[in-house]
Amino acid sequence: MIKSYGQRYTFPILMWLTVFFVVPFSIILVGSFLSKGLYGGFEASFSLAAYKALSSDTIRKVTVNTIFISVVTTIITVSLAIPTAYYIARSRYKEKLLFLVIIPFWTNFLIRIFAWIAILGNNGLVNTFFVSIGLFSAPVQLLYNKWAIILIMIYTSLPFAILPLYAVIEKFDFSLLEAARDLGATKWQSMFKVLMPLIIPGIYTAVLFTFIPAFGNFAIPDIVGGNDVRMLGNLINERLKTARNWPSAAAISMVLTVISVVMVLLFNRITASKDKKTGGQS
Repeated sequence: MIKSYGQRYTFPILMWLTVFFVVPFSIILVGSFLSKGLYGGFEASFSLAAYKALSSDTIRKVTVNTIFISVVTTIITVSLAIPTAYYIARSRYKEKLLFLVIIPFWTNFLIRIFAWIAILGNNGLVNTFFVSIGLFSAPVQLLYNKWAIILIMIYTSLPFAILPLYAVIEKFDFSLLEAARDLGATKWQSMFKVLMPLIIPGIYTAVLFTFIPAFGNFAIPDIVGGNDVRMLGNLINERLKTARNWPSAAAISMVLTVISVVMVLLFNRITASKDKKTGGQS
């Protein structure tokens, strides 16, 4: 009877996973091994051409660019999120500060990107200010480069990194830091040797929540990256809409999917090993 009830409860979840994950993933997987149709789409003939094309100079360059932008975005975002989450967790106004962190979710994602164009554009707030005080003699090109992409990705990723870190730090016993200071540790030593090891699960989650969306991001590089800075998401869009090479787009999507799955599996493995160590010590 219990088993029957368990199957009933899990059936909606299994159906959701099947319809929105297994079926689309299967279509992409199968499509990546098919031939390109004359007018787009797939032809029902086996081909490895899409995977052989992954070794082209264009895809290698775009992949390196994607990895660089994603890694730099993740490092800076998590580095900013840790002290921010720590400050919020120790503040008397944590509810108000968390509210400020969540506010960006109330605004459409694209609107937030276009707001940065108004800030960084040639006639934007930053250029207008620096030209008015004489620091710039003419507007400087702040958009349409990889650093503009990284800046805006950091902005959009910060809430996703701050919230899981806050959830872990808020449960931390801060008296341990005082005990470390009493035993002769400096403020920074107590942070790195006491706090950081105990909030590693939150750090891993923040890295995961930052790197995977950044790695597959399409909108930000498409709007503020220009023609010279492309990421894998933009390449998939070009193969679908312009080249109409669906098998190639599917193969690139498989690369993104495999890397994302590997990241999740590593995260689960590291978290599980951390839990075992903690359980063994206790």
